[in-house]
Amino acid sequence: MTDPALALPAHDLFSPEAMADPTSLLHRIRAESPISAIPRLDAYLLTRHADIVAALKDRRLVPANMTQMLDAFSPEEQEELTPLRLSVELWMGHTNETDHVRFQQLLKRYFTPATVNGLRPRVRELTNELLDAAADRGRMDVITDLAYPLPANVIAEMLGMPTGDRERLQAWSRDIVAIFQLADVDRLRRSQRSVLEMQDYVRELVRERRGDPRDDLISMFIAAEAEGVVTEDEIVANCVLLLFAGHETTAGLIANGLVLLLDHPDQLALLKDDPSLTPGAVEEMLRCDGPASLIVRQSTEPFTLGGLELPAGKRFYLAMMAGNRDPEVFPDPDRFDITRKPNRHTAFGLGAFYCLGAALARAEADECFRVLLERCPDLRLESAERAPAPPLTHRLTSLVVSFR
Repeated sequence: MTDPALALPAHDLFSPEAMADPTSLLHRIRAESPISAIPRLDAYLLTRHADIVAALKDRRLVPANMTQMLDAFSPEEQEELTPLRLSVELWMGHTNETDHVRFQQLLKRYFTPATVNGLRPRVRELTNELLDAAADRGRMDVITDLAYPLPANVIAEMLGMPTGDRERLQAWSRDIVAIFQLADVDRLRRSQRSVLEMQDYVRELVRERRGDPRDDLISMFIAAEAEGVVTEDEIVANCVLLLFAGHETTAGLIANGLVLLLDHPDQLALLKDDPSLTPGAVEEMLRCDGPASLIVRQSTEPFTLGGLELPAGKRFYLAMMAGNRDPEVFPDPDRFDITRKPNRHTAFGLGAFYCLGAALARAEADECFRVLLERCPDLRLESAERAPAPPLTHRLTSLVVSFR
């Protein structure tokens, strides 16, 4: 089968234009060729909402394991990074569908609606504690003082991680994020070191919980191990994933969402006047600038999408940031509107690999914004710094606000 990518328009997602203004570029790509080629990545790019939804639901498209990027390195470098590969290959969402569903069903025992809603008072308490620490200064860096420590503390408590160790979690996480980017070998060496340190740390917690079970996620995993559902290596690897992913995406949602509010004072005023709009505001934050700008899938067999016959063994970059601003689905798609209904965004994915932590992330952001805007009604943006995270995206590294 001839690769249709050879006849499709090709785009450089690493160009200065792409990094400076990805939204405009993606609008143009979607209008000209919703399915296009990314030669540098030997992959396809999907930008239309309908195609992205179809791809997310199609079982012939499976998550592209993050370890595939290691194949671009030299044999010596790949050998050096073998421990990282072996760990990531055990992460749910990066395994085959059968293993993913096995973990998903297990975690659903814990991530019930009642459990998530039961965490809301603790999220409010932690938010108030973090704001108390910044109150005398009258200013804070939202990234380091609120957006990261809040969900980090929540997931650490769910896993039974001692309070005094939680700063280590954030340090490890800063290294591990490179796994989800097109990182060089030096950054991946640091990622590997942090992953291995986290594994050693979690394995010790597992050992402690065997002798002293508690009402936490690790104890639940150990009970499942006794039933033959999981192995100890799977427990350790997936606890590392939960400690990282359980706060990294929510931190991005809180930080990016606050920037959207500060950039749209009319919507900020509306939300302050009517806090009951907060759930809808969170959904619009997810649509406009959700933490997962791109999702990568790989085809296991040939399939048809958008009228094209597409081959097996290819990667597909699903541009969520394009699909969630598709004018065929979202009227006036670049407008930030916290009252938007319906809001059929795909920020948390769809289908078998839908994000299990979606309800928790929504609850954390909802409670955080309610407390923040009640206590700090006069928030003012002082500065924001971003670092490129190619392809297409940036990560907020600093967001300084004042509130008196």
